[in-house]
Amino acid sequence: MKRIFLYALVLVLALPGTFLLMTDSAWAQFKPSRESLSDQYPGKAYSPYAQRSFPDRVFWGDTHLHTGLSVDAGLFGARLGLDEAYRFARGEEVMASSGQPARLSRPLDWLVIADHSDAMGFFNDLANGKPEVIKFDQGKRWYEELQKGGEASADAALDLIATFAQGKIDPEMMEEYSPGGKTYQTIWQKVVDAAERFNEPGHFTTIIGFEWTSLVAGNNLHRNVLFRDGADKASQIVPYTTQPPIGSTDPLDLYAWLENYEKNTGGSVLALAHNGNLSNGLMFPVDAQYTGKEIDSEYVRLRGKWEPMYEITQIKGDGEAHQLLSPDDAFADYETWDAGNLDLSEAKTDDMLQYEYAREALKNGLKLDKRHGTNPYKFGLIGSTDSHTALAAVEEDNFFGKATNVEPNPARMEHPFTKTEQGVFEGYELTASGYTGVWATENTRAAIFDAMERKEVYGTTGSRMLVRFFGGWDYTSEDMNSRQPAFRGYEKGVPMGDDLPDRTGDSAPTFMVYALRDPIGANLDRIQIVKGWLDSDGETHEKVYDVAWSPGREPDADGVLPPVGNTVDIETANWMNTIGASELGTVWSDPDFDASQSAFYYARVLEIPTPRWVVYDAMRFGVEIPEGAVTTGQERAYTSPIWYTPES
Repeated sequence: MKRIFLYALVLVLALPGTFLLMTDSAWAQFKPSRESLSDQYPGKAYSPYAQRSFPDRVFWGDTHLHTGLSVDAGLFGARLGLDEAYRFARGEEVMASSGQPARLSRPLDWLVIADHSDAMGFFNDLANGKPEVIKFDQGKRWYEELQKGGEASADAALDLIATFAQGKIDPEMMEEYSPGGKTYQTIWQKVVDAAERFNEPGHFTTIIGFEWTSLVAGNNLHRNVLFRDGADKASQIVPYTTQPPIGSTDPLDLYAWLENYEKNTGGSVLALAHNGNLSNGLMFPVDAQYTGKEIDSEYVRLRGKWEPMYEITQIKGDGEAHQLLSPDDAFADYETWDAGNLDLSEAKTDDMLQYEYAREALKNGLKLDKRHGTNPYKFGLIGSTDSHTALAAVEEDNFFGKATNVEPNPARMEHPFTKTEQGVFEGYELTASGYTGVWATENTRAAIFDAMERKEVYGTTGSRMLVRFFGGWDYTSEDMNSRQPAFRGYEKGVPMGDDLPDRTGDSAPTFMVYALRDPIGANLDRIQIVKGWLDSDGETHEKVYDVAWSPGREPDADGVLPPVGNTVDIETANWMNTIGASELGTVWSDPDFDASQSAFYYARVLEIPTPRWVVYDAMRFGVEIPEGAVTTGQERAYTSPIWYTPES
């Protein structure tokens, strides 16, 4: 019977209404033509997983982790080094410097250890009382205070940091810990060697890097430097520093160093800025640099070339938007740090804000592009930790803080991060954030670096939600509902980080966006698209659109979507996924599009409210949450923008 059935098997071919009776021998010989498949499936092969040319996986990592090699990390108690940082990131349990076991909920896929280039490794020798260090008055004083422990040790740490920040550290003492010093070369080689030792292409990727810590009178201009290369090229140099006579605090000098690296080694390198919110108006200049030099065509060209990404969220606050700059955005006031600059030597004033936040920079980039022909702020958006514990642990229920002195303990909420006469950053204001999702073809240095350069990246505040964002001119709901939207996304448009293709016809741009919740995280509240544009008078504008949201609510007469609700139980540090959605997606067309106006669009995805780390601390340690501390928040993701430029 079975053989008779096979002989009678009917195959429905691609041609509608055509049926052919196939014998088993004919079945074995039948091969559909390439043409017959091309209309039915857009891939290069029948198998949807074969011969893919587009990035089909998200790889999670951190571009900004410090170990005990960083002076400030060591001063505040970090004793973990390169090996422990890599082991922890790839999922192993380690013992934190504070003496408690720590482990990630899930391994990361890649990591950049970005220790401060200035005085890298200096603290280790200071703490060990190396004769070549303590023969200097500053070194001796700090060493003796460190040995006393307690408050004296903390005071010594703060004094060393302040002395360095103000450029008053003994230059002779620092010679061996600066470019040209044999000790410095040895330390950098250890950094490179550790990265090579832990790099496992396809499984866990280490990207060699460092932090160039430009601090102008306490104003943050920090950049992280990331290499595409391995030891063969990275060993040919030592990191660039900020201290004269070799180093500089001017980003233009950093760009020159990057240029020389690529020219002399044949390698590839990029830089990314972070914490513009602590720059007191210096991070994103429009008219003049902090040096007084005019913002000219060369500045915008160099910055646009060397800085393809911006770290929009991390432990020292969220840098997307500020409520004073975006008063119509109900979600703009999120983890806001606006008391002053990095060391609180100068209080913040409202006029500084427009040069500090990513959304405003993206808008000003359109203005500078119109003025100079290049957009210096055409960057992708990422999240990182900036942890100084060697532990890339920023989930709210697994937050190990900024530094070892504020690793989990009953008093850390009460301990100010920084406090001066100018203001205070409270300990409970530390932000459990963030991570970077990279869309790449494989987990290797080359693939991840290349994705960063083309800006196919997005940042989250610690959640590992999956987000896709495409822009084009003719996406439809059928593209989304095909369940293979990535094929349609690349076929008909561009991914996050790119420019819209040339306009066809007179239609408005369409955007396909979708998100899946973190498998062990919270449900999704909504997807928003943030638009910024430049009008004919040279003025910038912005608008936030709710484009997809969880069921059970609709916008009111004014277009305002009601809140998703809140299931957080503060007492038990618990929440439930009884609200929100596990998956959201839509195709959206800009209803306010003007073809004559340059614009950008990025997606912001919000989760339902969940407890902040202070709630977990209160429950686990049995302590009170300080008055004024925010107890719940909506974790979020920010995609890199997609830009539109009018035809000239």
